[in-house]
Amino acid sequence: MTDNDGKWERGLIEKLATEALKEQRRARRWGIFWKLLIFGYLTVVLVLAMDYKGGSETKSTRHTALVEVSGIIAPGTDASAEKVSFALQAAFKDKNTAGVVLRINSPGGSPVQSQMLFDEMKRLRAKYPSIPLYAVVEDLCASGGYYVAAAADRIYVAKSSLIGSIGVRMDGFGVTGLMEKLGVERRLLTAGSNKAMLDPFSPLEESHKQIAVGLIGEIHDQFVAAVRDGRGKRLKETPDMFSGIIWTGAKSIDLGLTDALGSLDSVARDVIKAEGIVDFTQKENIAEKFARRFGVGVASGLAEILARSGLTVR
Repeated sequence: MTDNDGKWERGLIEKLATEALKEQRRARRWGIFWKLLIFGYLTVVLVLAMDYKGGSETKSTRHTALVEVSGIIAPGTDASAEKVSFALQAAFKDKNTAGVVLRINSPGGSPVQSQMLFDEMKRLRAKYPSIPLYAVVEDLCASGGYYVAAAADRIYVAKSSLIGSIGVRMDGFGVTGLMEKLGVERRLLTAGSNKAMLDPFSPLEESHKQIAVGLIGEIHDQFVAAVRDGRGKRLKETPDMFSGIIWTGAKSIDLGLTDALGSLDSVARDVIKAEGIVDFTQKENIAEKFARRFGVGVASGLAEILARSGLTVR
């Protein structure tokens, strides 16, 4: 046998060994992939089964319905008017609901979303007059959060809760001086004399300022009217009540902004007389959580597995 023949045989053996090793790696990756996929599927099924079982058992008896308003009240958030309204509708519709508690821990947010919730709460109270609606404040119930709370039959707070901030603000900034220092020229073309109102790259014009002040003043008047409507004769108005000041829970009771000290448990037990609490809050489901947390990362991970295995999806 010649040297060339020996080299050819060794090369063939090395090539076959390399291909066998690659095949083993591909098989191992696919094995891991399918095991993870099956495990994830079984986990989802198990969680859904547990959620379904718990919900069906809990709602079969007389209970206090809980709806959370936590965080910023704005579109797309857990405290959006859409999600909270849907939860309130489900809570009132349930035949075993003895009373509804709106538990609030919010600094406020969109005046439009807050007003929508205020109106929906009023509508539901009129539609279901035998089911009371109470607001229970935890740490903070300010601005739009208090706007919402004012529609409840009664508002319960902790002594150190922060209540109020009945006002409206419009935020902005101006960088005209900085642009001049950087030598940047702002070129803005508009059709309409007020189209570029409050543009941060242009000097603030007095006429635009007055328009903005008028807008937030009108929204503020709507806020004040809602508070007066919701609180009625309980409200002990002071000159600074609607100035944006925040009070403690204890002080807010004295001012008639809230009614009494209380928590979710105490209101359910002592006021509604139904200690069992069922949470109707609209939370992210498993699919939404999966999509939000992993997003395109999952897709790219699967693509990498497929690519390493020598497969592509087009």
